[in-house]
Formats: sequence, C-alpha cells, structure tokens
Amino acid sequence: SCKLGADVGPAVLPGLGYSLPVRLMHADTETNVDVARSRAERLINEGAHVLVGAFDSGASAAIAQVCEQKGVPFIINIAAAPQLTEQGYKFTFRNFPPSIDLVRNGLALMRDLFQATRTAPRTAVFMHVNDTFGQANAKAIGAILPTLSFLPFKLLDTISYDPAAKDLSVEVAKAKATNADFLMFVCRLNDAILVRREMVKQRWNPMGIIGPGNPGMYEAQFYAALGKLSEYCISNVPWYNPKAELTRAIEPAFDKAYPKEKMMFHALNVGFTVEAIMIAADAYKRAKATDGKTLAEAIRQTSIASRMMLGGPIKFNAKGQVEGIQSACIQNLNMRPAVVLPVASAEAKPVFPVPGYKKA
Repeated sequence: SCKLGADVGPAVLPGLGYSLPVRLMHADTETNVDVARSRAERLINEGAHVLVGAFDSGASAAIAQVCEQKGVPFIINIAAAPQLTEQGYKFTFRNFPPSIDLVRNGLALMRDLFQATRTAPRTAVFMHVNDTFGQANAKAIGAILPTLSFLPFKLLDTISYDPAAKDLSVEVAKAKATNADFLMFVCRLNDAILVRREMVKQRWNPMGIIGPGNPGMYEAQFYAALGKLSEYCISNVPWYNPKAELTRAIEPAFDKAYPKEKMMFHALNVGFTVEAIMIAADAYKRAKATDGKTLAEAIRQTSIASRMMLGGPIKFNAKGQVEGIQSACIQNLNMRPAVVLPVASAEAKPVFPVPGYKKA
C-alpha cells in the first residue's frame, strides 16, 4: 500500500506547486531490522538524498541510526514507537503519531463509540503483537488506560504473540476463556486474519473487536481473505480527509494507475507516504540543495497547511515530530472501511455490539 502511494505521489506533485523531478529508489526491508539497516546503507551509497519509510517501527529505528551516521534525512511515513523521536536525532522526522498519542486518541474514540451506541462494556481482553510497535502500544495502554475514568471497562488479561505465528489457537482460547465483553486488539494484517478465523472456529462472539490504533483490519487483504467475516471490526486510526485538496489530486491519479484497486483500502498508507514525499519536495524547493545538512534544516522549517490526512498543519517540533494528527473510528461495513466517528466526518452509524453477540 505504501509503495502504491510512493508510485503515484510524484506524478501529482507538480499540480500542487512542486514542479521538480523526483526519482524513486525502492528497497524492501522485509520487516527485518538487519535487512532494513543494510538496505538503507545501500540506498545512501547509491545516491539517495532522502529516505522515506518504513511502516515498521523496528525497521525504522534501524534506518534512523544509519541516517544519523550518514547525515541523510529520514522522513518516517508510518511507525509509532516513541523512541524514534526521543533519541535526539538531527536527521529523523516523523509525520505520524507516536504510540502514546495513537493510543490516547484510540481510547477516546472508544468512549465516543460506547456513548454513540449506548453501550457500557465492563471488561476487555487485550491481545497484541510482541514486535516493537505492539510493545510500544501495550506500554502506552498500560500507562493511559488506568487514568481514564470515562472508560467503563477493565482489562481481564493481556496476551502477546509473535506476529509471524502460523497458529494462534492457544492465544485465542486463552482470550475466550476470560469471557471478556470485547477484544481490544493491536495487530498487523496476517495475524489479524488468523485471529479472526480462529475466533469463528472457536465460536467466540464478543461484543466486538476494537483496534486502538493499528493496521491490519481495514486493509484490502483482510477483506479478500475473510469475506463477510471481516465485517464490523473497528480500527481507531489516523485517517484521510476525502475533501482535502491533496486527496482530490491523489484519488483520480490512483484510480487511473491502479484500476483494479480502490484507494479507500490503502488510504492511510497512501496518504502518509505521499505526504512524506511532499515534505521532501517542499524542503528541496525551499533549500534548492540536496546535501543532507541543508535538506534537514529545510525539513525542520516545514509548514504545510494543505494535507491529505486529518489533523493540523505539517510542522515539526524540536524533536522532529509532527503534532496534532487526528484519528477516526473506522468500521468494516459492507466490505469496506467506513468512518463512523467523529459524527462530523461519519459515513455511517457505528454498529456495536455486533450482530450475533449473545450475552453469556
């Protein structure tokens, strides 16, 4: 999904005032820290002026280290681990919320969901991947949830698992045994598919599945793999503004380049990737230089009001972090991700508890 955005982005930049050539150099991190490090070094050795990526927090941390050593700017499109902008790095910039903000926004949307549906679940079981991203989110939830008196539920158990696992039947059975009202779920794509299938196999029907700020359940492959079983899953995530100027520029270009795809299934990844490339182009336009130090300083002075994603303008604080990025409550309805909250942006009303739920 991120690559689709990277491929389409440069074609629309001239129409947004960035009439300069952008040459893309692709590298696959394979979601592996060592591979990410070696690929970053290779790209820089081959002449890359800016690196953009990497969707995975562990890989992004490795790339950030390389970029600091080499003096090459690194613009993070998607990665939430807080330490990425807490190391005092001078060449690392992130246009994505850290896990503490991601989780805080996601939990606030849970309150809004329960109010909108007039429900009050009392218990939850928390399942999460044990990679860098999942652990950061788990730490954020552990810190924030006890302080939020407006949320009526308590966690009965926390269950972590390897995102590369091929069988999660034991973990799902353990979660089911808690008899929790709903599943709070920090996942990625493949494990999300495994868990949902296993829930059906074990006939576990909680009030719903809610992701407090993670990928997986709104992605095209989730719908393709699960069909109707993908319905009603909820993801509280940063999302795109369909009315934004950048969205109106990107969407037709995306549809033309990928007629068999639908941007709504890739919107988060496409949006943040396009914005990352736009940040690099904007910095070059102002700096008129490609050396790392000059570009990094230009990126630090970024101020872009017109963006694709929900939130305030793209401005980096002293740590290289963009603040004020907003989340929306996305629910899988009619085999597509639909905004159900906030009400001002809603395309449909939230469904909670899900059909088929039976109170024990």
